[in-house]
Parts: sequence; structure tokens; C-alpha cells
Amino acid sequence: MSEAVSRLDGGCLCGAIRYRLNGPFLFVSQCCCKDCQKATGTGHTTIIGVPGPQLQILAGTPKTYTSRGDSGGDVVRHFCAECAGRLYTSGTLPGEIVMIQAGSLDEPWQITPESVIYVKDALPWDKFDPALPRFEALPDRN
Repeated sequence: MSEAVSRLDGGCLCGAIRYRLNGPFLFVSQCCCKDCQKATGTGHTTIIGVPGPQLQILAGTPKTYTSRGDSGGDVVRHFCAECAGRLYTSGTLPGEIVMIQAGSLDEPWQITPESVIYVKDALPWDKFDPALPRFEALPDRN
């Protein structure tokens, strides 16, 4: 669990949507799933898992896009309708957990990935810290 930082602010590219995270955070992972690859246009994204109530929208209202994940559940992407800046993901499988896009933080250097998930979909050219634990899919968080 990532407990070093307990509060982070972030938002979209144009600043229309602002949010605040209140920790502690459940996890910080680099996700290699095919959905994240398509959504980011690269090999992986870095996400911060928090219980939904710890995410506070300070300004604006995100637009959403829903697709099906490999679990068969809904994956709901939240983004700015104006600039298309990605903010966070929610859905069926994580339940009350939302996964914040680390790149949308005002100070993304304050978090450090603790694991790599969905390595079954990792692209051969995408490299990760060899010290990080790796999981074929989404690990059990219980």
C-alpha cells in the first residue's frame, strides 16, 4: 500500500476538471492491459487505486465512455469533454475502487509504482523496473 503521500490534486489538460485524492492509497500499479494500451496509445499506464469516496471532484463534470473489460464487466473511463484529458477509471470489477491516471496529477513524481499488472498483455518493447512484482492480471486485493 502506498501510504507516503496522503493527499494529491490533479486535473485535465485544460483545467476545466479538478480533483483531489485523499489517501492512503490502495495501490500504485503500471497496467499493461489491452484496454489501457488502446486508451493511452502506448504500452501501459500508471494508476493509483483509491476507494471511490477518497476522490473528490472540485470543479467540472467528467464525461464517460464505457466498454467491456476482459472480465466481462464494465470499464468506465472518465475524461474531460473539452480537452479529452483522461482522469480516472471505474467499473464493475474494481467496484468501489477508482483508478486515477497518475499522469493527470499536478505532482505525479510524488507517487511510485509498486507493481506491474496485466503482464500477460505487456508489449515486448515496454520495459519495467525488474524489482517490481508482476501479476498476469489484476491481483486479488483482499
